[in-house]
Amino acid sequence: MSCWCRCHYRRRRTNIPGLHDTITRLSALRNRRPNSLTEEPDRRLKAFEEFGSNPGDLLARSYVPEDLGAGAPLVVVLHGCTQSASSYNRGAGWIDAADEHGFALVFPEQQRANNPNLCFNWFSPADASRGGGEALSIAQMVQAMCARHGLDGQRVYITGLSAGGAMAAVMLATYPELFAGGAVIAGLPFGTATTVPEAFERMRGNAGSGPGQLTQLVRSASNHNGKWPVLSVWHGSSDRTVDASNAAALIEQWRGLHGVAASPSATETVAGQQRRVWRDHHGAAVIEEYSIRNMGHGTPLDAVPANAGEAAGPYMLDVGISSTRQIIGFWALDRAGDRPRVVARPPTAKPAEIKSLIILPCGPATPSAPSRTSKVQDVIEKALRSAGLMN
Repeated sequence: MSCWCRCHYRRRRTNIPGLHDTITRLSALRNRRPNSLTEEPDRRLKAFEEFGSNPGDLLARSYVPEDLGAGAPLVVVLHGCTQSASSYNRGAGWIDAADEHGFALVFPEQQRANNPNLCFNWFSPADASRGGGEALSIAQMVQAMCARHGLDGQRVYITGLSAGGAMAAVMLATYPELFAGGAVIAGLPFGTATTVPEAFERMRGNAGSGPGQLTQLVRSASNHNGKWPVLSVWHGSSDRTVDASNAAALIEQWRGLHGVAASPSATETVAGQQRRVWRDHHGAAVIEEYSIRNMGHGTPLDAVPANAGEAAGPYMLDVGISSTRQIIGFWALDRAGDRPRVVARPPTAKPAEIKSLIILPCGPATPSAPSRTSKVQDVIEKALRSAGLMN
Protein backbone atom coordinates (compact mmCIF):
# COMPACT_ATOMS: atom_id res chain seq x y z
CA MET A 1 0.00 0.00 0.00
CA SER A 2 1.41 3.37 -0.97
CA CYS A 3 2.13 6.06 1.62
CA TRP A 4 -0.73 8.20 0.23
CA CYS A 5 -3.14 5.28 0.48
CA ARG A 6 -2.11 4.43 4.04
CA CYS A 7 -2.54 8.05 5.12
CA HIS A 8 -5.83 8.33 3.27
CA TYR A 9 -7.10 5.14 4.91
CA ARG A 10 -6.12 6.33 8.37
CA ARG A 11 -7.90 9.63 7.85
CA ARG A 12 -11.04 7.94 6.56
CA ARG A 13 -11.05 5.56 9.51
CA THR A 14 -10.77 8.28 12.15
CA ASN A 15 -12.68 10.92 10.16
CA ILE A 16 -10.23 13.49 11.59
CA PRO A 17 -7.61 14.88 9.17
CA GLY A 18 -4.08 14.91 10.53
CA LEU A 19 -4.88 13.29 13.90
CA HIS A 20 -1.40 11.81 14.22
CA ASP A 21 0.12 15.22 13.48
CA THR A 22 -2.14 16.84 16.06
CA ILE A 23 -1.07 14.41 18.79
CA THR A 24 2.60 14.82 17.86
CA ARG A 25 2.36 18.61 18.10
CA LEU A 26 0.54 18.43 21.43
CA SER A 27 3.13 16.11 22.94
CA ALA A 28 5.93 18.43 21.83
CA LEU A 29 4.45 21.34 23.76
CA ARG A 30 5.76 20.19 27.14
CA ASN A 31 9.18 21.76 26.55
CA ARG A 32 8.07 24.61 24.30
CA ARG A 33 5.27 26.44 26.05
CA PRO A 34 6.25 29.47 28.13
CA ASN A 35 6.50 29.34 31.89
CA SER A 36 3.36 30.07 33.85
CA LEU A 37 2.69 33.73 34.44
CA THR A 38 4.16 34.80 37.76
CA GLU A 39 4.07 38.58 37.43
CA GLU A 40 2.28 40.66 39.99
CA PRO A 41 -1.18 41.79 38.83
CA ASP A 42 -1.34 45.28 37.38
CA ARG A 43 -2.74 47.32 40.29
CA ARG A 44 -4.29 49.80 37.87
CA LEU A 45 -6.73 47.10 36.78
CA LYS A 46 -9.63 46.69 39.19
CA ALA A 47 -11.84 43.64 39.63
CA PHE A 48 -15.13 44.23 37.84
CA GLU A 49 -17.81 42.23 39.59
CA GLU A 50 -21.58 41.75 39.67
CA PHE A 51 -21.98 42.39 35.96
CA GLY A 52 -24.67 39.76 35.37
CA SER A 53 -25.45 36.06 35.59
CA ASN A 54 -22.04 35.29 34.02
CA PRO A 55 -22.89 31.89 32.53
CA GLY A 56 -19.36 31.57 31.13
CA ASP A 57 -17.87 31.93 34.62
CA LEU A 58 -15.31 34.50 33.46
CA LEU A 59 -13.44 37.06 35.55
CA ALA A 60 -13.33 40.71 34.54
CA ARG A 61 -10.89 43.59 35.12
CA SER A 62 -11.59 47.21 34.30
CA TYR A 63 -9.84 50.52 33.99
CA VAL A 64 -11.47 53.96 33.89
CA PRO A 65 -9.22 57.05 33.64
CA GLU A 66 -9.70 59.44 36.54
CA ASP A 67 -10.78 62.38 34.41
CA LEU A 68 -13.05 60.40 32.10
CA GLY A 69 -16.30 62.23 31.43
CA ALA A 70 -19.72 60.85 30.61
CA GLY A 71 -20.28 59.49 27.11
CA ALA A 72 -16.76 58.14 26.65
CA PRO A 73 -16.04 55.07 24.47
CA LEU A 74 -15.35 51.56 25.78
CA VAL A 75 -12.77 49.04 24.52
CA VAL A 76 -12.99 45.33 25.37
CA VAL A 77 -9.59 43.59 25.38
CA LEU A 78 -9.26 39.79 25.21
CA HIS A 79 -5.94 38.19 26.12
CA GLY A 80 -4.43 35.14 24.40
CA CYS A 81 -3.76 31.65 25.75
CA THR A 82 -1.47 31.39 28.82
CA GLN A 83 -1.94 35.13 29.38
CA SER A 84 -3.87 37.26 31.87
CA ALA A 85 -5.46 40.68 31.60
CA SER A 86 -2.43 42.18 33.36
CA SER A 87 0.19 40.47 31.21
CA TYR A 88 -1.57 41.36 27.97
CA ASN A 89 -1.99 45.00 28.97
CA ARG A 90 1.63 45.10 30.11
CA GLY A 91 2.68 44.27 26.56
CA ALA A 92 0.08 46.06 24.45
CA GLY A 93 -0.17 49.25 26.51
CA TRP A 94 -3.93 49.68 26.47
CA ILE A 95 -4.09 51.54 29.80
CA ASP A 96 -1.59 54.17 28.66
CA ALA A 97 -3.56 54.59 25.42
CA ALA A 98 -6.82 54.93 27.39
CA ASP A 99 -5.31 57.69 29.53
CA GLU A 100 -4.04 59.49 26.45
CA HIS A 101 -7.18 59.27 24.32
CA GLY A 102 -9.95 59.11 26.89
CA PHE A 103 -11.78 55.77 26.88
CA ALA A 104 -12.62 53.03 29.39
CA LEU A 105 -11.38 49.45 29.29
CA VAL A 106 -12.76 46.08 30.33
CA PHE A 107 -10.63 42.93 30.19
CA PRO A 108 -12.55 39.63 30.30
CA GLU A 109 -10.25 37.05 31.88
CA GLN A 110 -10.35 33.28 31.53
CA GLN A 111 -10.10 30.86 34.46
CA ARG A 112 -8.25 27.53 34.45
CA ALA A 113 -11.42 25.77 35.55
CA ASN A 114 -12.89 26.71 32.16
CA ASN A 115 -9.78 26.07 30.09
CA PRO A 116 -6.50 24.68 31.49
CA ASN A 117 -4.43 26.83 29.14
CA LEU A 118 -6.44 30.02 29.85
CA CYS A 119 -7.81 30.16 26.30
CA PHE A 120 -11.22 31.58 25.56
CA ASN A 121 -13.37 28.75 24.19
CA TRP A 122 -13.97 30.37 20.79
CA PHE A 123 -14.87 27.12 19.03
CA SER A 124 -17.32 25.69 21.58
CA PRO A 125 -21.00 26.09 20.57
CA ALA A 126 -21.91 26.49 24.25
CA ASP A 127 -19.56 29.50 24.59
CA ALA A 128 -19.63 30.93 21.06
CA SER A 129 -23.38 31.38 20.54
CA ARG A 130 -25.67 34.25 21.35
CA GLY A 131 -27.47 33.94 24.67
CA GLY A 132 -25.13 31.70 26.62
CA GLY A 133 -21.66 30.82 27.88
CA GLU A 134 -18.64 33.07 27.55
CA ALA A 135 -20.22 35.15 24.78
CA LEU A 136 -23.11 36.19 27.03
CA SER A 137 -20.74 36.87 29.93
CA ILE A 138 -18.73 39.30 27.79
CA ALA A 139 -21.92 40.96 26.50
CA GLN A 140 -23.03 41.43 30.12
CA MET A 141 -19.68 43.06 30.95
CA VAL A 142 -20.19 45.55 28.13
CA GLN A 143 -23.69 46.46 29.22
CA ALA A 144 -22.70 46.76 32.90
CA MET A 145 -19.65 48.94 32.12
CA CYS A 146 -21.73 51.31 30.00
CA ALA A 147 -24.44 51.59 32.66
CA ARG A 148 -22.11 51.91 35.65
CA HIS A 149 -19.79 54.53 34.14
CA GLY A 150 -22.14 56.40 31.77
CA LEU A 151 -20.26 55.29 28.66
CA ASP A 152 -21.38 55.73 25.06
CA GLY A 153 -23.08 52.49 23.98
CA GLN A 154 -22.63 53.51 20.34
CA ARG A 155 -18.84 53.56 20.68
CA VAL A 156 -17.92 50.14 22.02
CA TYR A 157 -15.02 48.24 20.41
CA ILE A 158 -13.41 44.84 20.94
CA THR A 159 -9.99 43.38 20.23
CA GLY A 160 -8.09 40.22 21.07
CA LEU A 161 -5.06 38.04 20.36
CA SER A 162 -5.12 34.43 19.15
CA ALA A 163 -7.92 32.64 21.06
CA GLY A 164 -8.89 36.12 22.27
CA GLY A 165 -8.93 37.29 18.66
CA ALA A 166 -11.12 34.37 17.66
CA MET A 167 -13.40 35.22 20.60
CA ALA A 168 -13.52 38.85 19.45
CA ALA A 169 -14.76 37.51 16.08
CA VAL A 170 -17.38 35.51 17.99
CA MET A 171 -18.62 38.64 19.78
CA LEU A 172 -18.78 40.68 16.57
CA ALA A 173 -20.86 37.93 14.98
CA THR A 174 -23.17 37.04 17.88
CA TYR A 175 -23.67 40.56 19.31
CA PRO A 176 -22.99 42.92 16.37
CA GLU A 177 -25.39 45.54 17.75
CA LEU A 178 -23.10 46.05 20.76
CA PHE A 179 -19.99 46.98 18.78
CA ALA A 180 -18.98 49.79 16.44
CA GLY A 181 -15.77 48.00 15.51
CA GLY A 182 -13.39 45.15 16.23
CA ALA A 183 -9.79 44.06 15.74
CA VAL A 184 -8.68 40.45 15.40
CA ILE A 185 -4.97 39.73 15.91
CA ALA A 186 -3.69 36.29 14.84
CA GLY A 187 -7.23 34.94 15.15
CA LEU A 188 -9.75 32.98 13.12
CA PRO A 189 -13.11 33.53 11.38
CA PHE A 190 -16.32 32.97 13.28
CA GLY A 191 -18.11 29.63 13.19
CA THR A 192 -15.52 27.58 11.31
CA ALA A 193 -14.85 25.11 14.14
CA THR A 194 -17.15 23.41 16.63
CA THR A 195 -14.92 20.61 17.92
CA VAL A 196 -11.33 20.12 19.11
CA PRO A 197 -10.12 18.47 15.87
CA GLU A 198 -11.80 21.13 13.73
CA ALA A 199 -10.15 23.87 15.78
CA PHE A 200 -6.70 22.45 15.07
CA GLU A 201 -7.48 22.01 11.39
CA ARG A 202 -8.61 25.63 11.04
CA MET A 203 -5.53 26.83 12.90
CA ARG A 204 -3.39 25.00 10.35
CA GLY A 205 -5.23 26.78 7.55
CA ASN A 206 -7.33 23.87 6.34
CA ALA A 207 -10.47 25.60 5.12
CA GLY A 208 -13.86 24.48 6.33
CA SER A 209 -16.20 26.85 4.48
CA GLY A 210 -16.36 28.69 1.17
CA PRO A 211 -16.62 32.51 0.89
CA GLY A 212 -20.42 32.60 0.75
CA GLN A 213 -20.70 30.12 3.60
CA LEU A 214 -18.33 32.19 5.75
CA THR A 215 -20.54 35.25 5.46
CA GLN A 216 -23.68 33.24 6.13
CA LEU A 217 -22.19 31.90 9.36
CA VAL A 218 -22.19 35.45 10.73
CA ARG A 219 -25.58 36.37 9.34
CA SER A 220 -27.17 33.35 10.99
CA ALA A 221 -25.56 34.03 14.38
CA SER A 222 -28.10 36.75 15.27
CA ASN A 223 -31.12 38.59 13.91
CA HIS A 224 -29.07 41.71 13.24
CA ASN A 225 -30.28 43.83 10.33
CA GLY A 226 -28.39 47.06 11.00
CA LYS A 227 -24.94 48.41 10.33
CA TRP A 228 -22.09 45.94 10.75
CA PRO A 229 -19.00 46.76 12.86
CA VAL A 230 -15.83 47.81 11.07
CA LEU A 231 -12.97 45.31 11.28
CA SER A 232 -9.18 45.52 11.61
CA VAL A 233 -7.25 42.30 10.87
CA TRP A 234 -3.63 41.69 11.90
CA HIS A 235 -1.51 38.62 11.18
CA GLY A 236 2.15 37.67 10.92
CA SER A 237 3.26 36.20 7.60
CA SER A 238 5.38 33.62 9.47
CA ASP A 239 2.77 32.58 12.02
CA ARG A 240 3.23 28.84 12.63
CA THR A 241 0.42 28.57 15.20
CA VAL A 242 -2.54 30.15 13.42
CA ASP A 243 -1.90 30.07 9.70
CA ALA A 244 -2.10 33.44 7.94
CA SER A 245 -4.76 32.07 5.59
CA ASN A 246 -7.17 32.63 8.48
CA ALA A 247 -6.73 36.38 8.03
CA ALA A 248 -7.78 36.07 4.39
CA ALA A 249 -10.80 33.98 5.40
CA LEU A 250 -11.78 36.52 8.05
CA ILE A 251 -11.64 39.34 5.49
CA GLU A 252 -13.70 37.26 3.07
CA GLN A 253 -16.28 36.62 5.81
CA TRP A 254 -16.70 40.33 6.57
CA ARG A 255 -16.30 41.56 3.01
CA GLY A 256 -19.61 39.90 2.23
CA LEU A 257 -21.28 41.58 5.21
CA HIS A 258 -20.09 45.03 4.15
CA GLY A 259 -20.73 44.42 0.47
CA VAL A 260 -17.29 45.51 -0.69
CA ALA A 261 -15.28 44.26 -3.67
CA ALA A 262 -12.77 41.45 -3.46
CA SER A 263 -9.90 43.79 -4.33
CA PRO A 264 -8.92 46.36 -1.71
CA SER A 265 -9.71 50.00 -2.32
CA ALA A 266 -6.15 51.00 -1.44
CA THR A 267 -2.80 49.50 -0.49
CA GLU A 268 -0.17 51.48 1.38
CA THR A 269 2.91 51.08 3.53
CA VAL A 270 2.70 51.99 7.22
CA ALA A 271 5.85 51.78 9.37
CA GLY A 272 7.34 49.46 6.77
CA GLN A 273 4.35 47.09 6.71
CA GLN A 274 1.64 46.52 4.13
CA ARG A 275 -1.83 47.86 4.92
CA ARG A 276 -4.80 47.09 2.70
CA VAL A 277 -8.12 48.94 3.04
CA TRP A 278 -11.64 48.17 1.81
CA ARG A 279 -14.06 51.10 1.56
CA ASP A 280 -17.84 50.98 1.25
CA HIS A 281 -19.88 52.93 -1.31
CA HIS A 282 -19.81 55.95 1.00
CA GLY A 283 -16.00 55.94 0.96
CA ALA A 284 -15.72 54.86 4.60
CA ALA A 285 -12.99 52.37 5.52
CA VAL A 286 -14.85 49.30 6.82
CA ILE A 287 -12.09 46.67 6.72
CA GLU A 288 -8.33 47.00 7.03
CA GLU A 289 -5.62 44.35 7.02
CA TYR A 290 -2.02 44.46 8.20
CA SER A 291 0.22 41.63 7.08
CA ILE A 292 3.36 41.84 9.22
CA ARG A 293 6.36 40.61 7.30
CA ASN A 294 8.35 37.75 8.91
CA MET A 295 6.40 37.97 12.19
CA GLY A 296 5.39 34.87 14.12
CA HIS A 297 2.43 34.42 16.44
CA GLY A 298 1.65 37.41 18.62
CA THR A 299 0.60 41.03 18.93
CA PRO A 300 2.70 43.56 16.96
CA LEU A 301 4.28 46.27 19.15
CA ASP A 302 6.51 49.28 18.75
CA ALA A 303 8.18 49.56 22.13
CA VAL A 304 9.58 53.08 21.77
CA PRO A 305 8.91 56.12 24.01
CA ALA A 306 6.34 57.54 21.58
CA ASN A 307 4.17 54.47 22.26
CA ALA A 308 4.28 54.51 26.05
CA GLY A 309 3.35 51.37 27.91
CA GLU A 310 4.25 48.77 25.28
CA ALA A 311 6.75 46.07 26.20
CA ALA A 312 7.95 42.96 24.37
CA GLY A 313 7.39 39.54 25.91
CA PRO A 314 5.94 36.12 25.09
CA TYR A 315 3.58 36.61 22.13
CA MET A 316 4.05 40.40 22.42
CA LEU A 317 6.39 41.12 19.51
CA ASP A 318 8.37 44.31 19.03
CA VAL A 319 8.36 44.57 15.23
CA GLY A 320 8.37 48.33 14.79
CA ILE A 321 4.63 48.92 14.43
CA SER A 322 2.08 49.37 17.21
CA SER A 323 -1.13 47.46 16.52
CA THR A 324 -2.68 49.13 19.58
CA ARG A 325 -2.07 52.66 18.27
CA GLN A 326 -3.01 51.86 14.68
CA ILE A 327 -6.24 50.15 15.75
CA ILE A 328 -7.15 53.18 17.88
CA GLY A 329 -6.66 55.35 14.81
CA PHE A 330 -8.78 53.07 12.61
CA TRP A 331 -11.59 53.25 15.18
CA ALA A 332 -11.19 57.06 15.28
CA LEU A 333 -10.66 56.99 19.04
CA ASP A 334 -7.59 59.18 18.84
CA ARG A 335 -8.52 62.73 19.86
CA ALA A 336 -8.44 65.28 17.07
CA GLY A 337 -4.98 66.79 16.80
CA ASP A 338 -3.66 64.52 19.55
CA ARG A 339 -2.78 61.34 17.72
CA PRO A 340 0.56 60.03 19.00
CA ARG A 341 3.51 60.15 16.68
CA VAL A 342 4.33 56.66 15.41
CA VAL A 343 8.07 56.31 15.05
CA ALA A 344 8.85 54.17 12.03
CA ARG A 345 12.02 52.13 12.28
CA PRO A 346 13.90 50.89 9.22
CA PRO A 347 13.67 47.15 8.58
CA THR A 348 16.52 45.24 10.18
CA ALA A 349 16.90 41.54 10.69
CA LYS A 350 13.86 39.31 10.72
CA PRO A 351 11.99 39.57 14.03
CA ALA A 352 12.80 36.65 16.28
CA GLU A 353 10.33 33.82 16.02
CA ILE A 354 8.33 33.40 19.19
CA LYS A 355 7.44 29.88 20.22
CA SER A 356 4.17 28.66 18.82
CA LEU A 357 1.16 29.09 21.03
CA ILE A 358 -1.50 26.44 20.60
CA ILE A 359 -5.08 27.51 21.27
CA LEU A 360 -6.11 24.69 23.58
CA PRO A 361 -9.77 24.06 24.36
CA CYS A 362 -11.24 22.18 27.29
CA GLY A 363 -11.85 18.52 26.75
CA PRO A 364 -15.35 17.69 25.52
CA ALA A 365 -17.83 15.83 27.66
CA THR A 366 -17.73 12.06 27.24
CA PRO A 367 -20.93 10.65 25.71
CA SER A 368 -22.84 8.05 27.61
CA ALA A 369 -22.45 5.45 24.87
CA PRO A 370 -19.00 4.71 23.38
CA SER A 371 -18.60 5.60 19.72
CA ARG A 372 -15.88 5.93 17.12
CA THR A 373 -15.77 9.69 17.75
CA SER A 374 -15.53 9.24 21.53
CA LYS A 375 -12.55 6.89 21.08
CA VAL A 376 -10.79 9.53 19.00
CA GLN A 377 -11.56 12.18 21.64
CA ASP A 378 -10.09 9.85 24.28
CA VAL A 379 -6.86 9.68 22.27
CA ILE A 380 -6.75 13.48 22.02
CA GLU A 381 -7.38 13.93 25.74
CA LYS A 382 -4.68 11.37 26.57
CA ALA A 383 -2.23 13.34 24.42
CA LEU A 384 -3.23 16.57 26.18
CA ARG A 385 -2.62 15.02 29.58
CA SER A 386 0.69 13.45 28.57
CA ALA A 387 1.82 16.87 27.34
CA GLY A 388 0.92 18.34 30.70
CA LEU A 389 -1.76 20.55 29.15
CA MET A 390 -4.88 19.04 30.67
CA ASN A 391 -5.75 17.69 34.08
